Amino acid sequence: MVIAARDVRLTLGGSAPVEILRGVDLSVAAGESVALLGASGSGKSSLMAVLTGLERATGGTVRVAGQDFAALDEDELAIARRGRLGIVLQAFHLLPTMTARENVAVPMELAGMPDAFARAAAELDAVGLSHRLDHYPTQLSGGEQQRVAIARALAPRPALVFADEPTGNLDGETGERIMDLLFDRRRATAATLVVITHDAALAARCDRIVRMVDGRIAA
Repeated sequence: MVIAARDVRLTLGGSAPVEILRGVDLSVAAGESVALLGASGSGKSSLMAVLTGLERATGGTVRVAGQDFAALDEDELAIARRGRLGIVLQAFHLLPTMTARENVAVPMELAGMPDAFARAAAELDAVGLSHRLDHYPTQLSGGEQQRVAIARALAPRPALVFADEPTGNLDGETGERIMDLLFDRRRATAATLVVITHDAALAARCDRIVRMVDGRIAA
């Protein structure tokens, strides 16, 4: 299992705590594509935050890519994510002062990976942006920016890729093309894919759908 989560709980807030995740069990096998499907507030993005180590569970166990996340401190979590987890978000999160190539290459370079800029160029070529290597985010369309984000997530060849509402800032036609690209690149790299979405049609493209309601897995 690339993901093995058992009785995961997440409670936030001090004097008036709110239970966000209420005993989630989830297993994801290597090479599988899984959709976490649910309405806003169902807990799916919070579960992703726990599974990526960006949020600590307040109960249960979380093992991701062979690592026990509960046993790791913040520095160790950052090291555990590096090269193993790729994340594609709705809001792109590209650095505006860096070109497309730099946005993809610099995280790999900082992680000490070899040939970072050559790998970045190759991955950008794979997502159809070989002609945009030296363009800045403001010079790119929304779809092009999301392609850069996909290249950045997949260039290190992570075993596990998370995509949180990856088409949320795109029009319908562009969103379809981006999802075609994400699934194509996932197959090419043999990555496990977890898609967080409220869109049933997008979820249906995955091998398995996990429906979340009120912080629990409903089906």
